[in-house]
Amino acid sequence: MIKNREIIIVAICSLLAVAGVCVLAVVFDMSAVPAVLLAAALMCIIWLVDMGLRYKHMQEMTEDIDRILHGCEDVRLSDYREGDLSLLKNEIGKMTAMLKHQTEQLKKDKVGLADSLADISHQIRTPLTSLNLMLASLKQEDISEEKRQKTLFDMGRRLDSIDKLVGTLLKLAKMDAGTIKLKNEEVRLEELVHKAMQPIEIMLELKSIQVKIQVSGNFRGDMQWSIEAVGNILKNCMEHTGEGGEIYITGQENAVYTELIIEDTGKGIAEKDLPHIFERFYKGEGDNVDSYGIGLSLARAIIAGQNGTIKAENVKDRDGMVQGARFIMRYYKSTV
Repeated sequence: MIKNREIIIVAICSLLAVAGVCVLAVVFDMSAVPAVLLAAALMCIIWLVDMGLRYKHMQEMTEDIDRILHGCEDVRLSDYREGDLSLLKNEIGKMTAMLKHQTEQLKKDKVGLADSLADISHQIRTPLTSLNLMLASLKQEDISEEKRQKTLFDMGRRLDSIDKLVGTLLKLAKMDAGTIKLKNEEVRLEELVHKAMQPIEIMLELKSIQVKIQVSGNFRGDMQWSIEAVGNILKNCMEHTGEGGEIYITGQENAVYTELIIEDTGKGIAEKDLPHIFERFYKGEGDNVDSYGIGLSLARAIIAGQNGTIKAENVKDRDGMVQGARFIMRYYKSTV
């Protein structure tokens, strides 16, 4: 209250008025009653002036708030001196700034949702169009049994692809909404890598890709979701590594973080794709036609949810020639 400028001004004016009345009473030899009445009159005048200024400030604040409610963004409620009403104005100013920020964020989220829905519809429409064409071919009376079986096999593959897409989108939606509670358990790198490789072991064998593993160390996280993330990265490396290629997996733990590095001997990542490789639905050069571009996005979301980071870069030789791609994951022991 002592720092309140309005109270200080009123107090000083009151003291000056009383002091002035005392001086007048001494100089003009006034009795007590007229002096008290004069002091009271001056105090009332000071009070009325103060209340008038307060109501004026309240009117100005009401007009400012009304302009804000009608979308005016040039109103600044923080440019006021300290006082009872001024403190209220500053608090309303803070609230207004916060509401503006939330409004802008909601607009961005709305645009992002519209883009995501457009991407999802596009990704699903393509295999559905193929299914409609395959279904039309099955209705032909002169179709051979061999072609019928092949078409049915392709339809099953397309349906499986759509099922995987929907499943991955649900996982991403849950990660974005924060409804998935990741466990905080000890995860051994060696166990994590071997479990993540299991779904693609047959494909690795068919392409004669050798996987060399040299990992050690642990980190705190969720084993099952980490398998999903590392598995998506391994699958990406396998798809971009030619027959007879190699994949190197190394990992170690230090006092700050646990690091896991996955390298392949493929064609690497195009420079223009590097900044966007973890974006949802992004498909770079050389991606499989059946790829939806969401595996790496899901991997990043899972790793980030475990206090980790991931980055992609190209492996280059001394002459600057690209020798493959490298994914570096770091799980930090404390918040970064």
